Amino acid sequence: MSDKRSQISHIAATRRLIFAGLAAILASCGTSTVSLGTGSGTSSSTSQTVSPATTQGTASSSTTAVNSANGSGSLPLGDGKVLYGSGAVGYVDSCGTLRTNNRKVHGGPWINTATNTWTPSAKIAVQGSNYYPNAYFHMSVSNGVRTIATDSVPVGMPVGNFPISPSDPAYQYDTNPNHISPNAISVSLPASPIVASSPSCLPQGAIGVLTNGVMLFNALDAGSLDAVAHETQDVCGGHPDHFGTYHYHNISSCILNNAKGSSTLVGYALDGFGIYVERNSDGSLVTNSQLDQCHGRVSPVQWDGKTVNMYHYDATAEYPYTIGCFAGTVSSAAATSIGDPAASLNQQHG
Repeated sequence: MSDKRSQISHIAATRRLIFAGLAAILASCGTSTVSLGTGSGTSSSTSQTVSPATTQGTASSSTTAVNSANGSGSLPLGDGKVLYGSGAVGYVDSCGTLRTNNRKVHGGPWINTATNTWTPSAKIAVQGSNYYPNAYFHMSVSNGVRTIATDSVPVGMPVGNFPISPSDPAYQYDTNPNHISPNAISVSLPASPIVASSPSCLPQGAIGVLTNGVMLFNALDAGSLDAVAHETQDVCGGHPDHFGTYHYHNISSCILNNAKGSSTLVGYALDGFGIYVERNSDGSLVTNSQLDQCHGRVSPVQWDGKTVNMYHYDATAEYPYTIGCFAGTVSSAAATSIGDPAASLNQQHG
């Protein structure tokens, strides 16, 4: 037992070192080939603790017909829409190099490779509906710093049964062997983020924290494919990685169901900018055509109790779903603070 604890501690330490070097990687992956909108928010300097809340703002009208977030109809598959050190609308700018998946590629009959599309309503979900009654999400702003504390599991929303049981019909498509391991974290972000001179790439782990306490990962799976389409998640769209971190690769349907207004703040990216669910006048989500290469735009939103015309990220039904690259700057402290602990020695899954 002592040997196992030592091994776990060693893996956790290694993980922290990897995240400590993330800031340098982010800086090296920037590009200035496409300009981003400018604008930064103004936040209160008074310390406050808030709960997840719906805020109202303004969303522009859609010019492109894309299926809304209720999961009906087919969506374009995001496979192959990944760049390394540059960005483009509808792509993920990923840190590092192309990774190949040596395991079986996940997927099922909801993916149509002939048309390069997938159908969310046809996708199977992992069984189970379990809650963490002591889950928490706290956010405070003081002296220009936003501090977020969470135990990394959802507040008031269910998770599925993980590891996936062989008796679960989802097991034939994805054998995720990982347990969910709540992990208390505290991350400090700029309360008034500023758009950087050039965008930077996204790491494979957490890229933000949502207001239900769950980590947000980018849109890629371990083989650089469209994770939302290929990997099998629970009813809220989440699953654990091999460190036990429960996470989403898009904005959970359980969050979207509560985001009915024209503009709802649902999370914070690691560069400090807000992540919003914004809807057009017909109730549909905004689309890639309305956003820049980092999946964001400048428009009036509610930010710390004020209406501010500022840059922010938007959720879409289509890939890359939330963030394509970081428009702001991610500090090494923020990157390190969300490093996953080693939950087990024998679990391997993307």
